[in-house]
Amino acid sequence: MDYRDRNVMVTGGTGALGRAVVAALLAHGARCHVPYRDAQDKDVFKGQPVSMISAANLADEAAVRSLYAGLPALWASIHIAGGFAFAPLAETTGEILRRQIDDNLVSCFLCCREAVGAMRRGKAGGRIVNVAARQALEPRMGAKMSAYTAAKAGVAALSAALGEELAGEGILVNAIVPSIMDTPTNRRDMPKANFDAWPKVEEVAATILFLASPENKLTRSGLVPVFGKS
Repeated sequence: MDYRDRNVMVTGGTGALGRAVVAALLAHGARCHVPYRDAQDKDVFKGQPVSMISAANLADEAAVRSLYAGLPALWASIHIAGGFAFAPLAETTGEILRRQIDDNLVSCFLCCREAVGAMRRGKAGGRIVNVAARQALEPRMGAKMSAYTAAKAGVAALSAALGEELAGEGILVNAIVPSIMDTPTNRRDMPKANFDAWPKVEEVAATILFLASPENKLTRSGLVPVFGKS
């Protein structure tokens, strides 16, 4: 996959999956741009050719507009940033619901919109890859996490709709749909789980890389499962 001299935005690039995606992009010659919220994340890619940009809130319209306005023309924008809340219905406050919608759906929508503007500046099409969740395709798996499930279902629907809307411009939009992934945090939270069944972040990153690449010439509006054996 030829990413040489192509600018790629990766939101959530300082997390476990994001780091795997950025590493793979760099290995294929991409120029990566990664927003960060916490000061401690500023040096995650120290010594590597990654542009780190302070961005406190990706659900803030003005902040996202400013973030993308400062970028060169983009080839791809990969939206991994999001949030998770495990809470039964009776314990899900309006604040939790709104936070899940903001962290997952609103942030994704705003980043998609501004990414399209940055791609149009390049006049060469582009690729957008969003991250939904297995619960978006199988909502019965979202018991006791209904706010998260609803927000990720919105991401899935958004991705499919935008894929249709933007195809004529050569901008292909897709979403990956991961099950629980093998990360240090998930291992800590579920120590008795079968870790071997979980997809590895490097494997999920490989799927993202193809969907965001110029080699992907056909796939759009896809909701691509990355479940592994789980």
